[in-house]
Amino acid sequence: MPKFKIVLSLTLLLCAVIPALGRTWQPDTLIHAPGFQYTVINQPADYAGPVISTVIRKQAPRPSDVAVLYVHGFNDYFFQSEEADNFVDQGYSFYAVDLRKYGRSILPGQKMFQVRNIREYFQDIDSALSVITEDGYSKVILMGHSTGGLTTSLYMAVKPSPMVRQLILNSPFLDWNLSKFNENFGVPAVCTLATFAPDFRISQGGGNAYAQSLLKKYHGRWNYDTSLKLEHSPDVDAGWINAINTAQHTLHAMMFPIGVPILLIHSARSVNSPDWIPESDSADCVLDVQDINRDGAMLGSEVTIFTVNGGLHDIFLSAPQVTKPVYDLMFDWIKLKMW
Repeated sequence: MPKFKIVLSLTLLLCAVIPALGRTWQPDTLIHAPGFQYTVINQPADYAGPVISTVIRKQAPRPSDVAVLYVHGFNDYFFQSEEADNFVDQGYSFYAVDLRKYGRSILPGQKMFQVRNIREYFQDIDSALSVITEDGYSKVILMGHSTGGLTTSLYMAVKPSPMVRQLILNSPFLDWNLSKFNENFGVPAVCTLATFAPDFRISQGGGNAYAQSLLKKYHGRWNYDTSLKLEHSPDVDAGWINAINTAQHTLHAMMFPIGVPILLIHSARSVNSPDWIPESDSADCVLDVQDINRDGAMLGSEVTIFTVNGGLHDIFLSAPQVTKPVYDLMFDWIKLKMW
């Protein structure tokens, strides 16, 4: 082998090995289940100062060459250990990212959930994919829930990683669940305001129906850190509204932009009540499922849609009798569509 090829090969090997050797993994204390670890990634500073993202993982004992990367939604962080365990049981090592200014990645003094452009999160996804590569995986199933579904859809539409072979969308936030007046006039007005006052606060209302459908202390079956996933949907700002709206309109303007198989999962119905009612425990009380179905079908040329009776906004936090058949169908779909 010529000398320059030997040098190049050694250089590439060192570039691959050194980051992995230098990475520190810690036991994850936010998930009360064994096997979860996290690592912190320093990102370039933005308009608000220092930025980090966090990658959480649980590795399969007999892994395949495929890993999963999960991206959470708004007012959220990764705590879905049951979902991770289901993938691990199937031989898929599971990774999740707490995006900048969310969950484990919130730094002192930061405004929670602040974003000016959804593409800011692309660095966090790229970093997580690099970690997965370091761990030896070459194929990835990318999953996104709610706002994470919007983010992963935009990512795969405008700068897809060749590692990502499938996209699974769990109730993605592809359109506003607002009145026609607010969608046609209110949101554009706020987006205009964002150009000169991005920090202007916008209330999202005071109800906590969704939190009550999830939390064990109310009507749900989950415990999570309510200082990271707030019970009442927090105020956002004009910059956040503009970021979401721009991402949605970008996708709406692109006909079938995503080139990998897509699995779109959403509840069979929505319920529009800010306060908890019994129907909140078996429906999407955050988004309009008709919007999800319509816009999701236009994301790619190969979209499979699962409509889930009794499903919550986060389908995998629904009742066990609801999630069991969804897992079965999803894993069959993954095996069928993986190449």
